[in-house]
Amino acid sequence: MQAIILAAGMGRRLGELTRENTKCMVPVNGVRLIDRLLGQLSGLSLNRVIIVVGYQGQKLIDYIGHRYDDQLKIEYAENPIYDKTNNIYSLSIVKEQLQEDDTILIESDLIFSDRLFPMILENSYPNLALVAKYESWMDGTMVRLDEEQHIVNFISKEAFDYADVNSYYKTVNIYKFSQEFLQQKYVPFLDAYTKAVGNNEYYENVLRIISMLDSHNMKALPIGRERWYEIDDKQDLDIAEAIFANDQDVLRKYYGRYGGFWRFPQMLDFCYLVNPFFPTKRMKDELRNNFDTLLTEYPSGMKVNTLIASKCFGVSEPYIVPGNGAAELIKILMEDTKGKTGFIRPTFEEYPNRYDKDYQVTFVPQNEEYRYTVDDLMAFFADKDISQLMLINPDNPSGNFIPKTDVLRLSAWCEERGIRLVVDESFVDFCTDYATSSLLSDETLETYPHMAVMKSISKSYGVPGLRLGILASADKELIARIKKEVSIWNLNSFAEFFMQIYNKHEKDYQKACEKFVTERADFEQQLRTISFLRVMPSQANYFLCEVLPLHSANEIVIYMLRQHNILTRDCSLKPGLDPHRQYLRIAVRNHNDNTRLVEALKFLEKKS
Repeated sequence: MQAIILAAGMGRRLGELTRENTKCMVPVNGVRLIDRLLGQLSGLSLNRVIIVVGYQGQKLIDYIGHRYDDQLKIEYAENPIYDKTNNIYSLSIVKEQLQEDDTILIESDLIFSDRLFPMILENSYPNLALVAKYESWMDGTMVRLDEEQHIVNFISKEAFDYADVNSYYKTVNIYKFSQEFLQQKYVPFLDAYTKAVGNNEYYENVLRIISMLDSHNMKALPIGRERWYEIDDKQDLDIAEAIFANDQDVLRKYYGRYGGFWRFPQMLDFCYLVNPFFPTKRMKDELRNNFDTLLTEYPSGMKVNTLIASKCFGVSEPYIVPGNGAAELIKILMEDTKGKTGFIRPTFEEYPNRYDKDYQVTFVPQNEEYRYTVDDLMAFFADKDISQLMLINPDNPSGNFIPKTDVLRLSAWCEERGIRLVVDESFVDFCTDYATSSLLSDETLETYPHMAVMKSISKSYGVPGLRLGILASADKELIARIKKEVSIWNLNSFAEFFMQIYNKHEKDYQKACEKFVTERADFEQQLRTISFLRVMPSQANYFLCEVLPLHSANEIVIYMLRQHNILTRDCSLKPGLDPHRQYLRIAVRNHNDNTRLVEALKFLEKKS
């Protein structure tokens, strides 16, 4: 068995990273792609490794030097016209060597699990392509398979159809070919193809033609959940560094993304907090049906979007302002505030992060479950000179909830003292009394004009990608000031349309909230069976769990990510939590996902 590595390309899309080096010299987490690849090949029984070089080829040869002489016999072939050809020419350069042995063919811009080479070599079938189920980030050669994993056909870019993506697999660009196949099929077709079409093509096109034969003897081997990535540009590099980060860096690289986890479609995300049961398929279908129009038309300005938000949430226009996510409104609101502000910790840190630390007065519950009541808050802040009090209800990450009647009692107390009460009720629709707990009504706002109500639509409505939030208050001057601060087109057309059609789907939303309450109760029971977790009660769509001794939160999060591709949140360093204890925050997803997480935790429990 031999290996052939194609490493002649210029990698222009990586910019300055490949200005003076070929692509496989780019480091991922400090290790160059070529070193990782040669290290993996060193563990195999290979007669030789042939590297086809081109752009900056001598630098690559010099870099490799003799460092692998005791492990691999490395030879080189040169593509002198790498800037005028594609990889079919690089492969044709070594067509004679191709026919001399069984061959592993690899492209050099890949990073992948150590298990992939054993997987393909231990499979008895002689002609195999490693493939992965199609995901949105993938580009390049796609294939279709039959029930016995034979490659039915290769899908060209021209033939690619998004309606068929569920049946597509992407080639990982790691192949195993028998000497017989190379001699009798591939190389003869390679010669004929290059003579007819030229050298500015791809070697997969030859495989596509061979796949049309009745007896082409080519199969695919799906890699399942094994990790791999193809690095063509800087974004690919960034994602690859997250996927293949070491234990010390992996959480920083994932948490620091703040989202965008659809680029990791096999990962279950238990960090971000959204409704698993809304929007419904019917509502999504309506959004999809209007996609072309919404994509190609400008959204409305603030005046129209205020009208739509007023209709959607049942609050008069002078009392409401829609935002590009609650984050936009939080920033403006905190900049509008003067004097000292009262905070409750642990909490959602976006509010205190937006405020001068010297003007923060912080209350921390003095109990193991971080519970607090309105009476606790009034007793603590009674002698504090604050102009504003922040209440996240339910709170994040504790899940502490204050009933509506008590919130209104706190609001009256604040008004007597000239304190603005800001209530963030982004999670209130997850509480048991979701139908009657919201503060969003003209009557409530007018009765308590010193109160402002923030709501992130991402959370309970399950649409974080729309970036939509609202702030409501009968303090018309406050709302008018904030409206002046946001841009004229602060909402995109999709967010505007969501508000426009929401009321048609409101009954479905109520059903989704009811279904959620039931699922949360079931999930809580499942989590309480895990011996190393102390689960705190919650009225939100997450649970704060103390990690009991013998385990640490960091250890659990890394184990879940590495072994089960499940991302959870280590909250141990969150301000307000006991620094001598360990904590996880675990979101509530649908029943199948929740069960999968609990089963993964039980695997860890058995190992303990």
